[in-house]
Amino acid sequence: MTALTEPSLELRAIRAVGIIAKARLPEAAEVVTGIVDWLSARGVATEVETETAQLAGQDGASTFGRDALPGRVDLLVVLGGDGTLLGVARRLADASVSTDIPVLAVNFGSLGFLTEITLPELYRALESVLDGTAGIDERHMLRSTVIRDGQNITDRVVLNDIVIGKSALSNIIELTISMGDQFVTCLRADGLIVSSPTGSTAYSMAAGGPIVHPLVDALLLTPIAPHTLTNRPIVIPSTTTVRVAPALDDPHRSAYASFDGQSGLELVPGDVVTVERAARPLRIIRAESRSYFAVLREKLKWGER
Repeated sequence: MTALTEPSLELRAIRAVGIIAKARLPEAAEVVTGIVDWLSARGVATEVETETAQLAGQDGASTFGRDALPGRVDLLVVLGGDGTLLGVARRLADASVSTDIPVLAVNFGSLGFLTEITLPELYRALESVLDGTAGIDERHMLRSTVIRDGQNITDRVVLNDIVIGKSALSNIIELTISMGDQFVTCLRADGLIVSSPTGSTAYSMAAGGPIVHPLVDALLLTPIAPHTLTNRPIVIPSTTTVRVAPALDDPHRSAYASFDGQSGLELVPGDVVTVERAARPLRIIRAESRSYFAVLREKLKWGER
């Protein structure tokens, strides 16, 4: 039987580490200082994101903005929660230089679906990265465009999902969905979530979508409050492009496209939203102390009464 584990990916030598903490997270200040000192004692340079350096009082540290940092380091340490990691993933995808640097994501507070490493595990995880024994998961990302009057007006890369949804005061919207050159359906609903397997435990799960293991190479289409209950979530191959065209000619209908819940765009009549697998995955240092299913059991309280 084949094990559900990612084959080990090669780690390049770590000469410089970038550190990014969630904005306005005072609990991270002491941790940032500790990481800088720990790495310095091992001859590893650190580059601290500008706002993180201010938060931690690292006035003498080498600092760069969040957009510039990925091109200067061999590893990114992210301190915060899943939302912080989503923002970093977008910046890695948008980096002007082609980069496949791994991310070591440390959760502050409860365990995250994405930020699997806890504070007590931080230095053990760093040690495994430096000695080349750390496991790495590759998480497929999604690329989405909005086409208006034949022109691409926005191009975003996300880790979790793209949501095409109605605005707060809009009537139910109608979405024409195609997969490649195949028509799928006309969906009448509050919206549609197109998610990666990683994003299956985010908004898609809340809307009734399935949990999909992150090693599955697929896209998920999850309707939001469909008018017809026979419109069910479906899982499709990631080798095709999904096209979603909202019908917005009625003045009582309005819609938007949201990208990982961090940015959005109001749609107008004639707009088409496309979603496909992004060219580059996000590489995340794996928590060796627990499996993906252990994270699910803990977060979803499986087996508890």
